[in-house]
Amino acid sequence: MISAETIARFPSSPGIYIMKGADSTVLYVGKARDLKKRVRSYFATSGDSRYHIRFLMARVTDIEVIVTDTEKEALILENTLIKKYRPKYNFNLRDDKTYFSLRMDMTEDFPRLTIIRKVTRDGARYFGPYSSASAARAVLKQLYKLFPLRHYPMESCRKRKRPCLFFQLRQCSAPCHGLISREDYTALAEGAGLFLKGKTREIVRIFKERMAAAAATEKYEEAARFRDLIRSITVTVEKQKMVTQGGDSDIIGFYREGERLYLALLFIRGGNLMGSRNYSFRWEMDDSEGIASFLNEYYNQDVFIPAEILLPLPIAEPAPLEELISEKRGKKVCITVPCRGVRLELVKLAGKNAETSAMEKKKALESCESVLKELQERLHLPELPRRIECYDISNIQGRVPVGSKVAFLDGKADKAHYRRYRIKGVSQSDDFAMMREVLSRRFRQEADRDDYPDLIVVDGGIGQLNVLTRVLEELHVEGVAAAGLAKSRVEREMGAAEISRSDERIFLPGRKNPVVLRQNSAPLLLLARIRDEAHRFAITYHKKLRGRELLTSRLEGVPGVGTKRRKELLRHFGSLKKLETATLEELQKVEGITRTVAEAVWEHFHPKGNQE
Repeated sequence: MISAETIARFPSSPGIYIMKGADSTVLYVGKARDLKKRVRSYFATSGDSRYHIRFLMARVTDIEVIVTDTEKEALILENTLIKKYRPKYNFNLRDDKTYFSLRMDMTEDFPRLTIIRKVTRDGARYFGPYSSASAARAVLKQLYKLFPLRHYPMESCRKRKRPCLFFQLRQCSAPCHGLISREDYTALAEGAGLFLKGKTREIVRIFKERMAAAAATEKYEEAARFRDLIRSITVTVEKQKMVTQGGDSDIIGFYREGERLYLALLFIRGGNLMGSRNYSFRWEMDDSEGIASFLNEYYNQDVFIPAEILLPLPIAEPAPLEELISEKRGKKVCITVPCRGVRLELVKLAGKNAETSAMEKKKALESCESVLKELQERLHLPELPRRIECYDISNIQGRVPVGSKVAFLDGKADKAHYRRYRIKGVSQSDDFAMMREVLSRRFRQEADRDDYPDLIVVDGGIGQLNVLTRVLEELHVEGVAAAGLAKSRVEREMGAAEISRSDERIFLPGRKNPVVLRQNSAPLLLLARIRDEAHRFAITYHKKLRGRELLTSRLEGVPGVGTKRRKELLRHFGSLKKLETATLEELQKVEGITRTVAEAVWEHFHPKGNQE
């Protein structure tokens, strides 16, 4: 327990406090404007009334403080230390994927829109964010109907003898073949940018002026094109719902249930509601502190930062956080708590989204638990199989053998615990020996008991299951259930006209006959999905290594091409087919490939005897 004398020695200045457990494990990293006052609040005489705070304090054996000159420096240091230690009681966004955005570089001769993940300060324009790549592609599909911008890089388009299909569909203006001037194309790009920003009135005004100017100079085809654009934009905008008077905002809503904090983030772009994202965290502190921590970590990523962030409740010392986010954006950012009007309604809407997300997660978890309980009963498992691992082997007659491990937690893929294994100790086609090597490496290299699954499934029948149980016994792995999932087989009796398939079978240790679950039942579908995912993961890795091996064999004997240059060629072109069809100029663009080496590679794939 931390003594009052220890707290009294803490400085009354801004900084960071690090709470540690008995084994010096970092439990929580926090910031404060007044370190002494903040830390003392955790150890008040009356004690904190919230159970989760009292539970955390009972585990704290030491507190370390780091003094900073300003609160903004404390925010930066807090974020750095959270990423370093990944404390149990802090937010953790390391596995969260960033959003998709649309990027357009107006410095190019003929700008085009591309879908990207990271927003960087490179002078280009960014639009979004969008919750998925499919959502971003849907926006692009609609946009190309209004503004026929190019779809592909100019280099690849110019290799074609005629414009692509998108030109015939009037969804590309074919700048690659000189069918539109640079000035007219720039006007289209500017219009697309304004449209994505929600400034449709300005687009219509500009296009009306250009339509009138074209008509005045008797350029009627150009005037008709602007007329059609204006009509299409007007029809599209009528289908959209304006929620504000314009501008970009992020709206935060929250919902608390027990020790979990649910956050909803709404994106307002150009006055339109563009999308949303939901988060769920285990959070042991105040709601306001949780929101502040989320903002600090979220906006420290490569994400779009709007001019305004609306919160459901005040946070302590918002000014330093506002300054830090403004500095990252390069422009002023306002963090406010609306009290009335449309902005307050948006915050309430975000709160409803957070609550709905919490209810959906709760129902999904309850549904998953019922499936896992049924699986536990049918397979007579000692524990509820919350964490399931599955292993598979992939090879072709022993060549380039690989193994895969996939992990599922509560019925969902836990990709952070996926692993790929390249078989090293088996030189012939022996799936049992390969499986033994993979399982042995898994439990020798990852010997942490807390990381063990509740159930291990191997793709195969009794043979693969025997390998699994033998490895578990040899390595003294206890408390882990084992099963083998055998695929259904094609069955056809002699003289029968119809072909039938047997049921999927589950083999268990110490049981002669397999367990046959009802076909298309939820437990069997879950196991089949996990098995198929392990197979997909293994096949993908096997194809990748096989491609490298094929490239290596095809490039053997080429003067000047060693291991390093083979890897660089594969990385640059991606496949042997693209390398074989590459021109001499394209080969010279590869890093580390001189003209002499490029000529040797080109001549290797284009022997003089085969040239016309």
